[in-house]
Amino acid sequence: MLKARLTQSIRQMSGLHWLLLFAGILLAWAGLFAMSVPADLRAAGQVYGADFWLALCTMTADAAGAGKMVLMWGLMSAAMMAPTALPAFATYDDLSQTGENTRFGDLVFGYLTVWIGFSVLAAALQLGLVRADLITVFGDSRSGLLSGALLLIAGAYQFTPLKESCLSKCRRPLVFFMQHWDEGPWRNGLRLGAVCLGCCWALMLLAFVGGVMNLAFMALATVFMVLEKLPEIGRWLTRPMGVILCASGLWVLMTSI
Repeated sequence: MLKARLTQSIRQMSGLHWLLLFAGILLAWAGLFAMSVPADLRAAGQVYGADFWLALCTMTADAAGAGKMVLMWGLMSAAMMAPTALPAFATYDDLSQTGENTRFGDLVFGYLTVWIGFSVLAAALQLGLVRADLITVFGDSRSGLLSGALLLIAGAYQFTPLKESCLSKCRRPLVFFMQHWDEGPWRNGLRLGAVCLGCCWALMLLAFVGGVMNLAFMALATVFMVLEKLPEIGRWLTRPMGVILCASGLWVLMTSI
């Protein structure tokens, strides 16, 4: 019954608020594409023909560079995480068809607020790693030890009770919202964002392994995180991915020594 309800809700994503949400996701991916264009192509101006894009996409280990890193992580979070929350958004939208003013926008904004906070922390971490010469200014790892450690952390986290608890809430959005409905859309959005952060923070940090500016990594990670949150598919993916990540981490560490 829950599956049928979710399917019906997703099919009804035709309102203005849905169009705005989808437009925001597309714009975030477009921004990431713009920032990931090769430096020589940007410098030549063959695509955008404006110095603005060169300035926007050149990361430096200073205050200006930190602001660009926050922007980049914010775009990554919006582009990668909003699609994973679509079933939850659809469930909330379906529940709100009671005539009550549930302010769908407040829910989404609360959700994204959590990921904006994550973006600030991730950018600070990136800046620290750049200054320690462990990654490049574009977020590519220079250290096999760092890559191996991040892979092991992400792999081990796949087996933790916290990961399972957060996933269970993401996979059952109807139960989640019924438990916290009286708190209102803003706090519901914050809670949903916190739950999704609990599911995906370790996988997001693998951007330092796959490359923060690597669109292929972002796309694959997004697909996996979307599938992992689906009730009937996700339960078959979480632990096998943990095994793969741990094995990859050990191999990277062994070849780096």
